[in-house]
Formats: sequence, structure tokens, C-alpha cells
Amino acid sequence: MKRIMLLFILAVPILSGCTGMNVSLLPETKPLEEQILEGTGNPKILLIDLDGIISFKQEKEGLIVQRPSKVAFFREALHKAAADPDVTGVIIRINSPGGTVAASDAIYHEVMSFRQKKKVPVYAYVMELGASGAFYVAASADRIIASRSSVIGSIGVVAMKTNVQDLLSKIGVSEETYKSGPKKDFWSPFRASTLEEQKMLQDIIDKLYAQFVDVVYANRQRYLTMPQIKTLADGRILMAQDALEANLIDQVAYLDEAIDIMKNSLHIEQARIATYIRPKTFKSNIYSGYQAEPIGSTVNLISINADGLLVFSGVQFMYLWNP
Repeated sequence: MKRIMLLFILAVPILSGCTGMNVSLLPETKPLEEQILEGTGNPKILLIDLDGIISFKQEKEGLIVQRPSKVAFFREALHKAAADPDVTGVIIRINSPGGTVAASDAIYHEVMSFRQKKKVPVYAYVMELGASGAFYVAASADRIIASRSSVIGSIGVVAMKTNVQDLLSKIGVSEETYKSGPKKDFWSPFRASTLEEQKMLQDIIDKLYAQFVDVVYANRQRYLTMPQIKTLADGRILMAQDALEANLIDQVAYLDEAIDIMKNSLHIEQARIATYIRPKTFKSNIYSGYQAEPIGSTVNLISINADGLLVFSGVQFMYLWNP
């Protein structure tokens, strides 16, 4: 009887057309919470993770749960850190092949703004992979440190297109496009680009490339000239030791050693190592929460900005290493 009454109560608003009742099946995204991983003392060294593809898109965890994008996460984390007087340093743990140009630049901007406001050291630490847009973000740090087995570099821009025109003609499928101007369907997968359109695209890529090089130069100008950086900025990747010898990074060390380096620079012996988590997650030490992205794995560009086929996803300007 009680069950019938409950069903009746739930059904009445629906049957009557009432819209005041709103039940969400998705769990609410809660604000970040601090968790201390190791150490003692008042000063805090904060670990912030940058892993996977960098984009503005919300990230899926399982089939239903969605988390804020990496850009949103960084803004939230850095604002929280800026308001905490005990945070004396930040280490960005990086394991990423890069991502979209705009998202990489947005995180770079957030870190630079944080450094100007908070006036505490920010280190970038490459765990396994710090390529392209991830290295762009690393260039926002005071110091770039990498594990000895990590891969670094891939400075450059890429935009990819699949032309299916000949394939469709072979299987008897045709496409019609009605447009207001000759370039309105620029980058369509159903036709080849004209020479003028190719030049337009290359001009954009050249400007985005120059922006990348300028960001790297701003971070490495103590060690490298602009011509030297351009030589290294041909898309090549380097092992950590080679990147150190090329002056793209400052040091090769393990994560615990990088933390000690920051402590020494701050002239402190003890510090709490902290991170930010969403409620109902648990991290037990400085390596917790680190998600490995195998270097030889396939990067799925579809997941960056579309749930459909890459062919139909439109142009993407990427600071991305995509082997």
C-alpha cells in the first residue's frame, strides 16, 4: 500500500503537467577539496595534474558522470590555491600529448595570472609525456623538471583533414552543398581544398606556430636564442636527458626530488604536500591519481570536440603530438 501511495505521489505532478519537480539522474559536481598527501608543517606545496588531451570539453568518467574540462579545473584549482595563505609553491604534474590550441593557451594564461597574483614558485614536472600543448603549458612555469624516462617536445601545430570525395564517388554517393560564398564550406571533407584555401589555412597555422615559439622563447630565453628554439621547434620529440642538453628543460629528477628542490628554493625543511580532489575520491601519496597515458597509444581526436566521426568534426587547430 505504501509503495502504491509513493508511486501516486510521484506520478501526480507528471500527469498534471506540473513542471516544478526536477529530478536529475546525474551526480552533482562538487567543489574541489584539499587532501594532504604527505609531510608536516604549515607550508603547503600543491600538486595539480594535467593529464590526457587538453580541451574545453567536459570529461566523461564512466557512461554518465561528467567532470569539468581541464581548463575549468585549472581555473578552479588555481583560484582556490591563490586564496590559501599556506600554499607556498605549486607543482604541475604533466602527462599529456597536448590538445587544442585555445585550451592549451587558456591554461597557460591561468598559470601566468596565478604567478603574478600569488608570487609563489610554480614548477612543471613531466611524469611521462610533456608534448606539444602540454609543453606549451609547462612554459608558464618558473622551472621545468622531468623524470628521466619522460618524452618532451613536439613544438608545433597540426590541422588534419580527411577527403572522402573519391570514396563517395566509387560507392555511388553524391553530396550537395548550398552556400552563401565560395569559401563557406572551406575544409569540407567532400571536396579538395583550393590552392587559395590551402594558403589561408597555412597562414593560420604559421601564426599559431609563431605564438607557440614566442611562449617557449619567453621561458627559455636565458638559455636559447630564437633561432635555436626554431631549430628545436620542428615537431621533434626528445628524451628528458636530451631535452636537458638542448636547454628545453631545467632538470631531470624524480618527483620526490623535485619537491625537495622546491623546498630548498623556499628555504623550508618541512612542508605538507597537498592536492585537490573531488569528494568521494581518495589519494594516498604524491603519485596517487596519476593516470598513465601510454606513449604508443592512439590519441582519439574524436573525443576532443565531437561524438561523431572525425571526418565530420570540422577543422581543429592542435598543439598535439599525434603519432
